[in-house]
This record gives sequence, structure tokens and C-alpha cells, in this order.
Amino acid sequence: VDIQPACLGLYCGRTVLSVNGSVETYGDCGVCPRGQRTDDNKICRECMGSPDRYDWLYLGFMAMLPLVLHWFFIEWYSGKKSSSALLQHVTALFECSVAAIVTLLVSDPVGSLHIRSCRVKKLSDWYTMLYNPSPDYITTVHCTHEAVYPLYTIVFIYYAFCLVLMMLLRPLLVKKIACGLGKSDRFKSIYAALYFFPILTVLQAVGGGLLYYAFPYIILVLSLVTLAVYMSASEVEDLLVRKKRLVVLFSHWLLHAYGIISISKLDKLEQDLPLLALVPAPALFYLVTAKYTEPSRILSEGGNGH
Repeated sequence: VDIQPACLGLYCGRTVLSVNGSVETYGDCGVCPRGQRTDDNKICRECMGSPDRYDWLYLGFMAMLPLVLHWFFIEWYSGKKSSSALLQHVTALFECSVAAIVTLLVSDPVGSLHIRSCRVKKLSDWYTMLYNPSPDYITTVHCTHEAVYPLYTIVFIYYAFCLVLMMLLRPLLVKKIACGLGKSDRFKSIYAALYFFPILTVLQAVGGGLLYYAFPYIILVLSLVTLAVYMSASEVEDLLVRKKRLVVLFSHWLLHAYGIISISKLDKLEQDLPLLALVPAPALFYLVTAKYTEPSRILSEGGNGH
């Protein structure tokens, strides 16, 4: 029996060189090829699984980030010109949607919207570069590979396509429609994207694994905070009358729902679906209590007390 030395390291494995009947021949202990990860016996196996619901929700969250930021900066810099802003919003949605579809098509298996993936088992799967073994404390065996294939790299590919599509489509559109804005203002939402894409890329590179486990809670907290700030900045009467305000309110509700679904994963439908009834609760609570916290009223009551 050919006894081989133990394969050290959490993510090092032996590649299968040839299969003869039921007998497999293995190579030396080292890094697994892309699209493979080690099994319990330290053998590199092809990842044949498909992403589960939580994986898709994570990819959806990473895909939403640039879109939400696009919309925020378009709104921020468009001022009162709502017609030009609407066209830019639609274009941003189109860019991100096309980028997402193209990313899925170029991922393995190429040409289909399905992707094959490895199971995420623990947080260290995202950071294999931290687990390279040094058997003799001098030489390091480099076994860094994508154990969560393709959840880590697919996000970078998507961001690259988003950026390319934005640079192809948006400047032409803005030049055509944004006649009301000043020369310098009209391209500011594009400049903002040139800043936030590198930031998002670094965020995914460094914090991909942490985001994978924390994103449902990040969505809920951020959507609650932004909703509270938005509602306090706008008049209560305006909220229910102006179309734009209603759109913002409903988009926050969609984010709440996304966060709740991501936390519960909808494993037990009859138990988890009623939780979605909580989606409008923060907004309704604000509308009911807003009149009691009106600053002018508090000040006048304080003055009467004296």
C-alpha cells in the first residue's frame, strides 16, 4: 500500500490525476484548482452543488449595493429636475440588471443562468490565505484558493460589468437629457460611482465573509435608520401625497422585507411569512407618534411651563 505523508493545512489537498476503474491516483499535497475544494479525506473534489437560498440572497444583496448607491447619488445631484433623474434611475437599473445576467452567463457552466458552487461551511472558507501551513516553520505551503467558489469572485466580475456598462451608457444619456443642470453638476452622479465602486470592491475583498453572515442585519438596521432620517426630513403630510415620497417609502419596505426573508430564510413558511406583516410597522409608528415630538410644540409647552 502506497502510504503518502499527511496533507497538512486546513485547505491543502491532493488533486486526482487519473481514475482507473475504482482506483484513483493522487498528486502531491498542494492547492486545489479553481472550482474545487477539499473533502474530508483531503482530496480536491469538483464543486457540483448549486447555491442555496441564502447564497442567492447574499448575491442579491451585493448586487443591490451599487444600484441603491447609483439611485441615491442620482437623486442627490439631480436637484429639482425630476424628469432627467427618472431616466437616469431607469438606466442605472438597466445597467445593473444586464451586468447581473451577463455575470451569470459567463460563470461556470457558461451560457446558462445556473451556477455551480461549493458549500460555505464556516467563516474561514472565505479567508483561505490565512491558513497556509508551514510544516517546518520555514517554508510555507501555499494553498490559497476559493473554497466558497464562486461567491467571492463573482461579485468582482459583476462590479466590473456594472462599471463598463455605466461608462458606455450613462455619459451619453446625461449629455442628452441633463440640459437644465450646470456643466459641472450633470456628471457628478457618474463621478460618485467612480469613487464607490473601488470602495465596494475593497469591502468585498476584505469583508466578504463577514458580510455573508451579517448582511440581513445590516439591511434591517440601515433601512430603518435611513427611513427614520428621510421621514424626519420631510413633512408628514407630504409623505402620503407626493408620489416620489411614496416610492421611497415602498422601496424601504421592500428592503425591510428582504432583510426579514434573509434572516428567517423562509425555512418554515407558516412561521416566517407572518413576520412580513411587521414591514410597515416602523413607518406607521412614526406617523402615529410624529405629532407628539414636533419640536415647535415641545418648545411652546416648555415655555408655558415657565
